Amino acid sequence: MNLLSGKKILLGISGGIAAYKTPLIVRQLIKHGAEVRVVMTPTSKDFVTPLTLSTLTKNPVLSSFIATDLDNPIWNDHVELAMWSDIYLIAPATSKTISSMANGICNNLLLAVYFSSKSPVFIAPAMDLDMYAHPSNQKNLSTLNSFGNHVLPVGEGKLASGLEGKGRMLEPEEIINYIIGYFHPKQPLKDQTVLITAGPTYESLDPIRFIGNNSSGKMGFSLARIASSLGAKVILISGPSNECIDLPLVKLHKVTTSDEMFQTLKRYYANVDIAIAAAAVSDFKPKYTNKHKIKKDENEIIFKFEPTIDILAYMGKNKINQLLIGFALETEQEIENAILKIKNKNLDGIVLNSLKDHGSGFSHNTNKITFIRGSDFDLKSYPLKSKLECAKIIFDQILSL
Repeated sequence: MNLLSGKKILLGISGGIAAYKTPLIVRQLIKHGAEVRVVMTPTSKDFVTPLTLSTLTKNPVLSSFIATDLDNPIWNDHVELAMWSDIYLIAPATSKTISSMANGICNNLLLAVYFSSKSPVFIAPAMDLDMYAHPSNQKNLSTLNSFGNHVLPVGEGKLASGLEGKGRMLEPEEIINYIIGYFHPKQPLKDQTVLITAGPTYESLDPIRFIGNNSSGKMGFSLARIASSLGAKVILISGPSNECIDLPLVKLHKVTTSDEMFQTLKRYYANVDIAIAAAAVSDFKPKYTNKHKIKKDENEIIFKFEPTIDILAYMGKNKINQLLIGFALETEQEIENAILKIKNKNLDGIVLNSLKDHGSGFSHNTNKITFIRGSDFDLKSYPLKSKLECAKIIFDQILSL
């Protein structure tokens, strides 16, 4: 599912600290199928190297009008660059660059391309909060909007100055989503709500200790990213995980125990269109939790366990019009057990992964999956891929359903 396949994206980088994020922007664009070229201002090279960007794009990175060659200097044609691109993305766009664009000042190659551009221009501002809020900057941004440019909002949070507020450049994934939304205004999951569970659950033994599993949440978070790129509103319910996500269409709910995950899910489940149970929910929990820390000098400790709530069974039993996809991690009789789970839990499909395959399963950035349809148990197996690529495959299958 390459949403930017065949698209030509020209990335303009100006000299701000947020330039360190641009290799991630390039990687995401290429992963979605785009061809990328880069133009830099001279000062931006203090923050990210042309070598890094040329290696990722497999194209020369340009930063001046003249390509230096003492015998035969070559003119870098800003007009050709402008005509080549389907979109010109300027990220980060510093206050100086924004001011120059708004007031017709052309003193570097990035700006020359901008003034020659006939393609849509996306501008991702990046600056400190007081600078961003200054009337002159707000006026310049309004002017650029009035020219028909796509001025993206800024993020809010910790800034390079140490202050906290509005002004930082959007995260690469957020910027990519705006570009995908431009090319796909009728995204296949637009106006749909997708609920995803992710990560492990932890069940307390005492105030210090717990039982859990090795799930990292990587698969569930990857599914949330792809669902968002397809236009869906995403409700992501995650157990303890180090994964982060900051996308406009994703609402993250953090939980710890299986009971907390169940209670949060119940609040939303009836009103979603698609539900994907990717979390590795604990099957058992201690019948009683010690109120105080268990001392090491105990000779023997015996715990009694009871089953946790079967969240997937609840989802299958209370399914109205939702499309329900489960996950199965098996170590033996994988296909048979996965099909049995489809039948017992009333699923529309299941994603099977096996711990037998090196590089798949918990905590890896890769996975090896088999998708089994619930209607006829037709299955498709895929080689080892990144979890983001696996998420794309899963949504391909969901859309086919």
